[in-house]
Amino acid sequence: MAYKISETDCVACGTCLGECPSGAISEGDVYHIDPDVCIDCGTCADACPMGAINPE
Repeated sequence: MAYKISETDCVACGTCLGECPSGAISEGDVYHIDPDVCIDCGTCADACPMGAINPE
């Protein structure tokens, strides 16, 4: 089960980007997690100050 970033809660602060060990997160107005690359570690969710990342 991959993690997903909430489009309404993400403020594109970039905190999660540097925490992802698999490089599954891409930048944009709202960040996105590629479910095919995500290793389900939850590191991004733990790092997100907005609580915008949750298991799918």
